[in-house]
Amino acid sequence: MMRRLLQSMENARSRRQEPVEFRTPAEHALHEEGLFKQAIETGRTRVLITGAVMALAFAVVGIRLIDVTAFNNPSEPRVTHAVSASTVKKERADIVDRNGTLVATALKTVGLSADPKKIMDIQEAASKLAAVLPDLSAADIARKLSSDSRFVWLHRKLTPYQQWEVNRLGIPGLDFRTQETRVYPQGNLMSHVLGFTSIDNNGLAGIEKKLDQTLRSSTQPLKLSVDVRLQHIMRQELQAAVTEFDAIGATGIIMDVNNGEILSMVSLPDFDPNDAGKATDDSRFNRATLGVYELGSTFKIFNTAVALDTGTAKLSSQFDATKPLRVGRFAIRDYHAKNRWLSVSEIFIYSSNIGSARIANELGTASQREFLAKLGFLTPSSIELPEVGQPLYPKVWRPVNTMTISYGHGLAVSPIQLVSGVSAMVNGGTFYQPTLVRSDTDRNGERIISESTSNAIRKLMRLNNIEGSGKASNAKGYLVGGKTGTAEKVGARGTYRKKDLISSYVAAFPMNAPRYVVYVNLDEPRGTKKTFGYATGGWVAAPAVSQVIKQMAPMLGIPPQDPESPEIRQALAIKLPNQGKTLASF
Repeated sequence: MMRRLLQSMENARSRRQEPVEFRTPAEHALHEEGLFKQAIETGRTRVLITGAVMALAFAVVGIRLIDVTAFNNPSEPRVTHAVSASTVKKERADIVDRNGTLVATALKTVGLSADPKKIMDIQEAASKLAAVLPDLSAADIARKLSSDSRFVWLHRKLTPYQQWEVNRLGIPGLDFRTQETRVYPQGNLMSHVLGFTSIDNNGLAGIEKKLDQTLRSSTQPLKLSVDVRLQHIMRQELQAAVTEFDAIGATGIIMDVNNGEILSMVSLPDFDPNDAGKATDDSRFNRATLGVYELGSTFKIFNTAVALDTGTAKLSSQFDATKPLRVGRFAIRDYHAKNRWLSVSEIFIYSSNIGSARIANELGTASQREFLAKLGFLTPSSIELPEVGQPLYPKVWRPVNTMTISYGHGLAVSPIQLVSGVSAMVNGGTFYQPTLVRSDTDRNGERIISESTSNAIRKLMRLNNIEGSGKASNAKGYLVGGKTGTAEKVGARGTYRKKDLISSYVAAFPMNAPRYVVYVNLDEPRGTKKTFGYATGGWVAAPAVSQVIKQMAPMLGIPPQDPESPEIRQALAIKLPNQGKTLASF
């Protein structure tokens, strides 16, 4: 009771001490109006400040937008560009064809690795992984996970779906690793040119191996001389010939005679470099550069050229081909014997072995060997591939070897060497080393024969397509000239297998001013009803050459020409002494 009384007295004292403000109704109205105005001013100030801040923000964004779009390089932002330049750098440069078509590149892929020490239940993990990775067996996975190593690869190329499935398993100790995988968009098309790489991106064959360091260090694509379009044409026609004549393999080459650049190089059978591990030894064998063969009568081009160039013979010179030529216990015969004296021109178009041997005998062993050495026929080709063959020639070069080599027996070279040699015979006499890499500058060559000798060889090759064995290689309007080559393959103990042939045809066009050499070679073709059972170069290889030229010439912008025009007749006319004919009269 006493406590309440004291509290009441204290409250009364406090009220007496507070000043009490008394306002009239008018003063109260003025006070309320002042408070309202003050609130409005405060609100207006805040709106203005907020508006100014927002306007400033929009101004900054607008200025930056103008700077980025109007004044900066398209590769901006600069920081992003710098980062991407370092992250996009590939382990190996791309490879493109002469027109920029991509033929080899590197793609980012995901691999699956594991730390075996962190795998708690090996058998369970192996079983689960095998269920989502059907190309792996549980036993193989378990074996890898049982390793004492802290790192093992389980799979090198996961698909995005496989990566998601593995991740969903939630197995500790697994890790996804980003890596580069070499990819070949054209598949089999350029397998022997490009080769392939290992799973770790090391070159193992082809250009990939030969130019491995170049591809690793370059930031620019490597441009090849090969034209993908011509590669398609050549492969298609070769495959058709292999199928038609039941051959075990084939080779096709197109070369620019004026610089040695290879526009097409095909070897069949081939393989898919994207899955090179499944390729057979036969499909990986490059018949164009690694294989060396006796190439038969195509060598008569060189035998004739060196004889003309050294003055050993003229086109009108006559040689005895009335009967087989006996050398010791050997006899040299003609396939279609004329049994009479033949001029050099006739020896060429009738492909007389006897006449060629007699020319070579007049030439001599030393001159023949020196000439073939200049053509690179006694050493491996310098082409940018590791797969090159060593030519085979006699250790002791006797006169009988000189005679047989004149018509393509006793010396084995690769098809790429033959094509390079023929190019020199028709381009005016300059030899260029073959190359698979396109050059923006003129290449240097070595003069082998005179222009007049080269002109004579062109006439003879054209004459062979009109009067000789090359008729099937003609392509209307393109002035094709060439030479057949048919040789029996060497068997055991140095004997020849008469039914197993290397049948080829080498052609150039247009013969009034040659630009390209086209070569087709079939390995062990079989004759058909259509060829009357023959499997020689003129029957099985020449038609494929014709088909290739018919398709490639328009593609490369080579216009057809009238072979009967006065300038063409004059440029390619050649006299056949014993018959009184000239090429212009055919």
